[in-house]
Amino acid sequence: MTIHAPLLLMAAALAAAASDEWPQFRGPNASGVSGNTGLPVEFGPDRNVVWKTPLPPGHSSPVLAGDSIFLTAVDQEKLFVISLDRATGRIKWRREVPRPRREDRHKANSAASPSVASDGRNAYAFFTDFGLMAFGSDGNELWRIPLGPFNNPMGMGASPVLAGDKLLMICDQESGSFFLAVDKRTGKTLWRTERSDFTRGFSTPILYQPKEGGLQAIVAGSYQLTAYSVDTGQPVWWTRGLTWQLKPTPVLSNDMIFVQCWAGDADNGQQETIEPFAEALKRMDRNHDGRISREEMLDPKLKNDWRSMDLDNDGVLDERDWRMYQGRRSVVNAMIAFKLGGKGDVSETAVLWKHYKSLPNVPSPLLYRDVLYMLKEGGILTSFDPATGAVLKQARLTGALGQYFSSPVAADGKIYALDLEGKATVLKAGAQWEILAVNDLQDECHATPAIADNRLYIRTHGALYCFAAGGSAGNGR
Repeated sequence: MTIHAPLLLMAAALAAAASDEWPQFRGPNASGVSGNTGLPVEFGPDRNVVWKTPLPPGHSSPVLAGDSIFLTAVDQEKLFVISLDRATGRIKWRREVPRPRREDRHKANSAASPSVASDGRNAYAFFTDFGLMAFGSDGNELWRIPLGPFNNPMGMGASPVLAGDKLLMICDQESGSFFLAVDKRTGKTLWRTERSDFTRGFSTPILYQPKEGGLQAIVAGSYQLTAYSVDTGQPVWWTRGLTWQLKPTPVLSNDMIFVQCWAGDADNGQQETIEPFAEALKRMDRNHDGRISREEMLDPKLKNDWRSMDLDNDGVLDERDWRMYQGRRSVVNAMIAFKLGGKGDVSETAVLWKHYKSLPNVPSPLLYRDVLYMLKEGGILTSFDPATGAVLKQARLTGALGQYFSSPVAADGKIYALDLEGKATVLKAGAQWEILAVNDLQDECHATPAIADNRLYIRTHGALYCFAAGGSAGNGR
């Protein structure tokens, strides 16, 4: 496999930054990987604690940049962005965000799910019930951009991403999806790209610098992986083959990108062919208005699937609704390795390998020291050869068999995985990975851990912990 110099330079820069910064969801470029060393294997509420700061609930993950940690939270129905001192855990400031509405969301989601992005001074936050806001290092508001309301019955989940002076935000939903870039200094819209053929999505964009041309932002969305020019917002290349809703965020390796696709009703053997819309109109469109109402629907199964078909919830099915449902019923869940780059539609040449079994719902994949990992509910961890897709090992994380919303992260030759019950498994990384310890945090966890300063930062539903080898118990103030 050819390894291009620009990618090596980007990877080196990310690795260097990872030692000190964790500036967005899942760290540098959402990789989940840090160059830190000396991290603890055993930790908990009374072991290897540097500090603990009680916090209101929220599912957003800790972000570390400059001398601060940034989080979002919901406290008695009010939305907040919170800044903590990185060294002590002391709360520096807490700013309320407007909440003009209460949007629908899945019971496993939160009104404070997307993580903050930071450039080392400022904090950029997105909330489903408001939109985008920016705060300076002193907590003063810089700008605000109301967005929505959103047509996503699960609630939004993607996090904002910084690309130089641009702040990128993907807003995929049942109808009205778009990709937005604003000037991080002013909040001025630089470009907005409509995504009419995409429905609900929760995956955070990642950045890719090809060996030639400008920086690209890659978005895993319904049915398609798309690379956009960060300068213009225009699609550069794309490949089909994804399932109809994407939750995990992809990871990059040299000339490859790994995308996990699982949507419940797209396992092998569950696919079916849905007739063309024109044929359906001939059978069911009794008033000849070019649409199908619920009363006109003749097929009991499709009528039962009405809510998932009527994407804009207007009481009728149009050609877009029908086309999206056709796609939903035809795609297959898989972990897919794609070749990076190209121009236009590269669907016929981009797929390198696929894996169809034991696929996670929410946790993102992890690529660490030339091994690819994916973590499924029930604590099923699979390691792969990233070049071929060959399974190297698959087993359960004994002692941590719950649900997983948090994504695994890695540093110091170790992998850290956190289940909903608060069981934190530490593994020796490698093709034949081994469990080193299972630690009980005694509180539920949705957020993904952060790694910086040779410390491990974990948010539970009730607190933010800072753990370090040899840490002494203390409390943030």
